[in-house]
Amino acid sequence: QVQLVESGGGLVQAGGSLRLSCEASGRTYINYAMGWFRQAPGKEREFVAAISWSGGTTYYADSVKGRCTISRDNAKKTVYLQMNSLKPEDTAVYYCAADSSWGRLGTKIDSYDYWGQGTQVTVSS
Repeated sequence: QVQLVESGGGLVQAGGSLRLSCEASGRTYINYAMGWFRQAPGKEREFVAAISWSGGTTYYADSVKGRCTISRDNAKKTVYLQMNSLKPEDTAVYYCAADSSWGRLGTKIDSYDYWGQGTQVTVSS
């Protein structure tokens, strides 16, 4: 029902910025909350940010709060993650995900039903 494709990753120096995009296909996308997760080499996949179906509510992991902004454009079926003041520890594969359930924004991977393939973000020191 939902297919997700991430883009916008790349190599950036510490202190720089990137804007990740996740384009969705599927008729139910606008009714789904969306999240961003990341997974660094040798680490578990971790929560980064989430946004409600309307875009009116957002939530961030402490590790990125103040540096990242999640937003969505439902007309374009796209969710974004603006990342500023990037640090080497932000290096990871970033995934977007869709949550078909209703209620509180999820911070665990089990809360999400559909996943993209990921986009690599590398931050050099």
